[in-house]
This record gives sequence, C-alpha cells and structure tokens, in this order.
Amino acid sequence: MKEIKKFETESKELLNLMINSIYSNNEIFLRELISNASDAIDKYKYLSLTSKGKVPLLDHDIHITLDKKNRTITISDNGIGMSKDDLINNLGTIARSGSKDFMNKIKEAKEKKDLDIIGQFGVGFYSAFMVASKIDVLTKTYDGQAYLFSSSGEDSYSIEEAQKDEVGTTITLYLKKSSKEVDYDKYLEEYQIKDLVRRYSDYIRYPIKMMCTTHKPKLDKDGNEIKGETEEVKEEQTLNSMVPLWKKNKKDVSEEELNKFYKDKFMDYEDPAISLFVSVDGKITYNSLLFIPSHVPYNLYSENYEKGLQLYSKGVFIKDKAPELIPDYLKFVKGLVDSPDLNLNISREILQHSPIMDKIAENVEKKVIDKLKEVLKEDKEKYVKFWKNFGEHIKFGIYSTYGGKKELLQDVLLFHSLNNNDDYITLKEYKDKMAKDQKAIYFVSGENLDAIKLLPQIERYKKLGYDVLLLDQRIDEFCIMMMHDYDKTEFKSITDDATNEISKEEQEKIDLATADNKRLLDNLKEGLKDEIDDVVISSKLVDSPLCLSTKDGLSLEMEKTLNEQPGNEEKVKAKKVLEINPDHDLFKAFTAIQDQDDLVKEYASVLYDEAMLLEGREISSKKEFVKKLNELMIKAFSNK
Repeated sequence: MKEIKKFETESKELLNLMINSIYSNNEIFLRELISNASDAIDKYKYLSLTSKGKVPLLDHDIHITLDKKNRTITISDNGIGMSKDDLINNLGTIARSGSKDFMNKIKEAKEKKDLDIIGQFGVGFYSAFMVASKIDVLTKTYDGQAYLFSSSGEDSYSIEEAQKDEVGTTITLYLKKSSKEVDYDKYLEEYQIKDLVRRYSDYIRYPIKMMCTTHKPKLDKDGNEIKGETEEVKEEQTLNSMVPLWKKNKKDVSEEELNKFYKDKFMDYEDPAISLFVSVDGKITYNSLLFIPSHVPYNLYSENYEKGLQLYSKGVFIKDKAPELIPDYLKFVKGLVDSPDLNLNISREILQHSPIMDKIAENVEKKVIDKLKEVLKEDKEKYVKFWKNFGEHIKFGIYSTYGGKKELLQDVLLFHSLNNNDDYITLKEYKDKMAKDQKAIYFVSGENLDAIKLLPQIERYKKLGYDVLLLDQRIDEFCIMMMHDYDKTEFKSITDDATNEISKEEQEKIDLATADNKRLLDNLKEGLKDEIDDVVISSKLVDSPLCLSTKDGLSLEMEKTLNEQPGNEEKVKAKKVLEINPDHDLFKAFTAIQDQDDLVKEYASVLYDEAMLLEGREISSKKEFVKKLNELMIKAFSNK
C-alpha cells in the first residue's frame, strides 16, 4: 500500500533552499549520490565483518545506467540499504543524517578506525533535485522488505512496499526538461558522466561501472578482422581509478607515475622540480601530495592567478583551489590535501573556518620548508634551480610577516657574496666562515652584481678578508631588515655610516684628519646642504676617493625601491653622508684650496656627483656636472 507523507515544515524550507541556493554547481549531484552509495557499502562491509557470518560478504560496486529514451539516470549500489524507518528518517526528514547515528554506534564500539564515512543520504541526496523533476529510491536491507521512495521534491513523498532481489539501493533520476538557460540532456551523454566521475569521484574506493559505447574492429564470418571497418559495441567499463596516488606507499610509486600524475592533474608540460608525500595521522589526519614546478607558472604574477591546493574529503573531490591551505609566499606550490576531519558546510562546497584547517595549513607549510631544507642539504645544484625561480617568494615570507617566519625560513635563504664568486651561500655557511674578529654579517645592496662589486665601500672588506652578502634583488634588504640578525649575529650594511670595523689607531687617525680639515668639511657640507646630511673623513675607503653612505637604516637602494612603488605620492629620502678618503690625491687637491670657502662650496657638487656615479646612481644634472668638470680641467691645464 502506497503511503503519501508530507515533508515537515522545516524540511520543506530546507529542501527549497538546497535546490535553489546552497549548491552553486548542479553537476555535483553525481558526486553526492556516488558518495552516498560508497558510504552505504562501507556500512554493509562493517556489518558483515562484525556479524560473525550472519551477513554475507559481497563484491561491491556502484553502477550508473543512462536511458536516453526515458531521460533517466540510475545509480545503484549493493550497500546496506534502508528500511522504511530509514527512508522516513533520512529522506523524509532532511535535517537528520543516518551517518550521524551510525557514527555514534561506532564510537561506542570503539571501531571508528576501521570505517570511513562521509555521511549517508541526508542533505546530499537532495542535490539531485537540481537536475531531476522526480526521484525514485528502491532499497532493501539484507534481511528486510524492499521499499520504493518517490518524490518530486515539492511538499510530499510516497513510500510503498516493492520487489527487489538484492540488497542495496537504486536511485533513478527523471531529468528536468532542458531550456535555453540549462541543458539537462548533457547528463545523458556517456562522455559527460565519465568526466564527472573522474573529476569528483575518481578516488571512491569501490569500482564505478557503466555500459559504454566503444568501437572495435569488425569481424567477418570466420572471426577475422575486416581491414578499415569498425562496429559500435557496448561494454561495461570501470570509470574510476579507485586508489588515490597520495594514499599509496611512497616506495610503491615510481617517479614516472608521479610525474605523469602531476602533469595531467595540474596541466604542466614539464616534470615537477620537487615532489612531496605527506601523511599525518594524529590529532588531525590528512594525506597530501605536493609539487614545486620546475619553472615559474606563466601567470604567477598576474592578478588572475589563484593560489590554493585541491581539497578532497575521503577521496571525494571538494574544491579545486583552497587558498586557506597554503600561505601567500608559497603560492607557487601545487598539490592536494585529502582529510576526513575537515568541517564542510551542508553542500560540501564551502569550507567552514576551523582550527583543523589552520592546523593542516600550518603543517603543510612546515612540511614544504622541511623538504626544501632536505633538498638544499642533499642536492644544492637542484636547490639553486628552485631558488632562481622562487627564492624571492621565500624572502617575501619573512618580510610580509615582519620577521614572524624568520626561524622557519632563515636556513633556506641563499645569497651571493663577495668571497664566493658567483655561487650562492647560506647564512650558516657565511657565519661558519666569518673571521675571528668579525663583529657582524655584512651586506650591501644594488641593482645587479656587477654594479655592487664596483662599489667603493667594498674595498676595505676585501682588504680585511671579510665576506659581504651581495643583495641584488629588491626584496633582499627588506628581508634582512625584518630578520635583524642570524644566530645572534647582527646584519650590518657596509653603506651605513655607523658601520665601522677599524682599530683604535685608525680611529685616532680619522679623528685627527677631521680636526685638521674641519673648515674644508664644513664648506663641503654647506655647498651640499640640499643633498646630504653630513661630510666626513672615511674609514671605509682604500683606493677610491669618496663614497656615499646613509643614516638610520634607509639605503639608497631602499630609497629607490620605495619611491618606485605605485601610489606612493610622498617620496622618501635617505639621509646621505659624503665620505672622503683622506689618503687620496683628490682630497689633497681640495685641501690646497680649503681657505677659498666659496670655491670649495661651488665645486662640492662635483664630488657629490662623482660619488653618485660610483654608486651606479643617476645624477641630477649631467650638463652641470660636465660643465664644472671642464672648468676644473681647464684651470688645471692652464696652471701647467
């Protein structure tokens, strides 16, 4: 006898909300129904294993059948099935979940580890009403009566006794009529179903089967192939691969298999540079497979680039890019995370923010950095290739967190240095090779390595044998500033006026030269009052006549970088100090005219422009510089 039942008021409202609002993509109906079928099989297997032989073991699978003529899609399983009460509780009352009650029983039996459940029926089942005008559910438990549940997703449903020989559930969807806005007929095409299964349900643990059309060579009456002729045949195919690569033992996965997976999954034409298996089982449980590309993605610096890892829950595809799972500075990392612990909303499409998500993200980040440390230690050449592609991102990780990631990232940083030719050096390698009396880790920044190596300030450090980090990327100095020190050794710029590595005797010599030439220094400072903050006798120079240093930690390179930022209307200005080599002939030439105050002031700009040129910087007026230079040469030649 058919019973007609009304949905409860709350259920009617929720049903309408789900069909029209909750799901953003109607194609996920198949994912939901296949997931439900998989859960039902899980429950049957658990029951059979704990029934002491009362419930027979079965070979389980899920079948999809397409009927174009009647416009139906059928999904069937040989799982646990449902009783009449189950149908009423799980389908007639949408807000309840059969899996919730089942999970409570498992917890009581302390068998939770042996079973994997997403959630049978409940709200996921009703996503099918996005594509179906009517749904029939024919179901039978292993020892009970079969029942047919039927609903058009409006205000009522019917339940009646039915005939079904085997245990399990068969769901038949009667598709809505296609319109200009929505094409429902596409779900009757084999290629579309294959695509949806591979995209969303490829890693369901049970085979998903469907009769598919294929072409085979046509045979003659003797069974021989007829050349050039084929015929259309129907054969059952398994649509899913079942075992996720990331859940296999790492040693059972070949490099070729891993590379193919990466290229197919993430549409790359090159093998990944670095691959990483992650398996965590504890307070949080997840599997992850992560890749670092061997080249910079073409759109990495585009506004349209989306970071994020693919997200799975128990092998079921949930989201293509979950940005919550990877920090900005690692946005080039590709891969996926599969966890049974994630809090998903009722449509599984939107992640609920939770401490679990934060924990997974934190753990993924640490695993990536640990892998980079491993590669750096075992294969520096391979690491350098990575660094050339993505090193700036790692430094950005320190800068963007105001040094918060310093401890995590400082040992994967690479730099060029003065004593290391064009090779890269780590901070640990730098410190291990520091001179016994060296007080700091020295660095200098500039536009490129060639320009940096020509800086006058480097001369003294060469003479002392001290190494100097050569910072040729714009992010470098900002990163160093945020770190402040490495292993309790402070970073110091050799262009900072406060940086000093001189003996007591040398300091006394500088103090004496400063006192003897106070009038000259004051006149030079007056002549350059619009350009510099001070003029001093230098302790940094060996052969060069002069150089520029800066005060308060803002270097010339940082000044340039900050002023080139878009939208930065208020220009910053570094406090410049003109340093003069007291042993150079140029300084001695100026001492000869130091009592001619106006002349010293007039030609002070020549010294400043020369210092700027030695720094590789542009001067304000090349024409004025050349004019004054010519005047000086004319005077010099006239006196000969």
